[in-house]
Amino acid sequence: RDEAAARSRRYAPASFAGRSPAAQSVRKMLERLTRVPFSALVITGETGTGKGLAARILHHAGTRADGPLVEVNCAALPHELLESELFGHEPGAFTGAKGRRRGLMEQASGGTLFLDEIAELDPELQAKLLRAVEDQRIRRLGGDREISVDLQILAATNRDLETMVAEGDFRNDLYHRLSVFRLELPPLRSRKADLEDLVPLFVAEFNAKSG
Repeated sequence: RDEAAARSRRYAPASFAGRSPAAQSVRKMLERLTRVPFSALVITGETGTGKGLAARILHHAGTRADGPLVEVNCAALPHELLESELFGHEPGAFTGAKGRRRGLMEQASGGTLFLDEIAELDPELQAKLLRAVEDQRIRRLGGDREISVDLQILAATNRDLETMVAEGDFRNDLYHRLSVFRLELPPLRSRKADLEDLVPLFVAEFNAKSG
């Protein structure tokens, strides 16, 4: 309880700091989105614009704050490992699969799954993710029964998904399923006035870390 309250204070919409019109606009959008339940949302923006922070705000200040937040970086794992991470596996499903493992989608049930760098997802996995999102059911690798999951998905990318869809590199149906809402985060060069708010925050953070 205390930890959850501390997280909701730390990750309130006000945590997206800055006095510029661009930062204020993002804060207003975060405030609106934390008040409404939604199935999926795409966060876009260049590297370093605060996509991870926005995802944590959307979860911890949102309607599913009491549930788990499970984060996965789609670019950090090879395709075979990512599939077993997302969906889980039964013993013997593949070489080295000794025990049963609950996948990240199962672990996120009741809360939020944050898929960072969604554009790096392999096409075959895109199809499996689409089915899971549409049916709200998953099947572990090597498993024969379906498991119900109830989660909201936050997908983040620094790439232009619409262009990828047009070029056939990202599934159109998955894109539309995920982009129920879209949140675009502006780069710092378009909000330089925010340095006055951000620099003291970073100094305090690094001082705390280094003692």
